[in-house]
Amino acid sequence: MAANNFLSIIFIKILKHFLSLKENISNYLGDVKNILIIRQHNQIGDVLVGFSLVRALKETYPEAKINILLGPQNKKGIDGNKYIDDHFVFDKKKLLSFDYFVSFIKFLRRNYDVCIVPATVSISFTSNLLSRLSKSRVRIGPNSLNGVPNVSNFLFDRRVDLDWRRYPDSHYADRILDLVRPFGISTNNFSIEIQTSKEDIQVAQNFIYSIKDDESQKVIGIHPGAGKPQNIWNLKKVVSLIEILITEFNFKVYLEGTDADKEELEYIKNISKVNLPEFNNKSIQQTAALIELSDLFITTDTGTMHIAASTRTPVISLFGPTNPYNWAPSGENKYFIRKSDFIDDIEVEDVIKLVKTILRDNEQFNK
Repeated sequence: MAANNFLSIIFIKILKHFLSLKENISNYLGDVKNILIIRQHNQIGDVLVGFSLVRALKETYPEAKINILLGPQNKKGIDGNKYIDDHFVFDKKKLLSFDYFVSFIKFLRRNYDVCIVPATVSISFTSNLLSRLSKSRVRIGPNSLNGVPNVSNFLFDRRVDLDWRRYPDSHYADRILDLVRPFGISTNNFSIEIQTSKEDIQVAQNFIYSIKDDESQKVIGIHPGAGKPQNIWNLKKVVSLIEILITEFNFKVYLEGTDADKEELEYIKNISKVNLPEFNNKSIQQTAALIELSDLFITTDTGTMHIAASTRTPVISLFGPTNPYNWAPSGENKYFIRKSDFIDDIEVEDVIKLVKTILRDNEQFNK
């Protein structure tokens, strides 16, 4: 461990010697026509919630082209985004491919006016380095995060201290703008936008029509899986919830997920006493279209939760260890339940009580 730390220190010192940029304390960015955002280290949910950064840039520089370099794990988060002009999927495993490497260098070495590297719960050295290797006139990145210095801050000429300890309940869609606010870039609109096509909507409509027992029946979607095991609600409770929604409320319930949720979906279907249609392995756009057509959507704290946040449909999000004030969908018709760091402390009755409140107060159920 000590040897690794020593080698890391030496490596950073070498990079600092050859790649260090002189800090520029000016908040003036000059003429901005071409912007690069580097987000190779984030997940789909981070990209969707961080849409406020893209919107802020477009509102501030409406004529500028916005490009983004991101990882394979979050590429789907920008599909069809009307504000993004071009993108490149950065995959370290493909760098040994000559054609891929050439395409990567061409994208990175375009004439950018500004390159921005957002930070979430951590700072990515790889993203910082890619920013320095880009051909950009200005590079904006974190100088420190919550009081911890960024050891690779020398790769940026505009360095911003990010500290959210004073506002622990601030939402990530707001936090991400702290990096660019000093330069006059901001927005008051933190909503997520996912563009759906006529084909996406048709897929969703066909599914809805195929599962309804009659035209007036309300449809509820449930996403039981999560990327992190600690965010998965007790599956027996999920089954109990579904059976109550069907038998007591006469709702039609469907399950939504991907191959990553296969184990959870199969378990629920195997022990459930009712037939549960599935909407699986669909695109983000088709999933958003389906949730938009649903009367209610219940989800764990995972990427699908942020897809649901982009819709007008009432959403109930179930939280465990994560602070919902940082990540839960915000705005009208968006609700969350959290009782402790252990998501299983949420009882079926807690969810049913909230469903009843939504039934009583929400016009979505009375249309």
